Amino acid sequence: QVQLVESGGGLVQAGGSLRLSCAASGRTFSSQYMGWFHQAPGKEREFVAAINWNGRTTIYADSVKGRFIISRDNAKNSVYLQMNSLKPEDTAVYYCAAEASGILKLAPTYRYWGQGTQVTVSS
Repeated sequence: QVQLVESGGGLVQAGGSLRLSCAASGRTFSSQYMGWFHQAPGKEREFVAAINWNGRTTIYADSVKGRFIISRDNAKNSVYLQMNSLKPEDTAVYYCAAEASGILKLAPTYRYWGQGTQVTVSS
């Protein structure tokens, strides 16, 4: 059974940093794109960042460019999201996603999802 488990969320003040981790089990995703999405209350799930199999290609939402960094460690079957200069509008549940088969910025593209981790940024 494939599982994606996120960790690292929490409460942080504006301007602070958090590092999210996503550990995959049940199969390897070393040849697949992996991504991060977030979903705020009452809103649709939105694309945050994606990374290709070797980490050399990364894509970011305009709202996080220059502040967030996505990375991966294929030996650990894991993907990470370093979030810096956090803003209150970054508050959301953050989801890890794996095995993209289409447009990377669209949630339905991904086959596997984690359960999410809450990030709350106070002003």
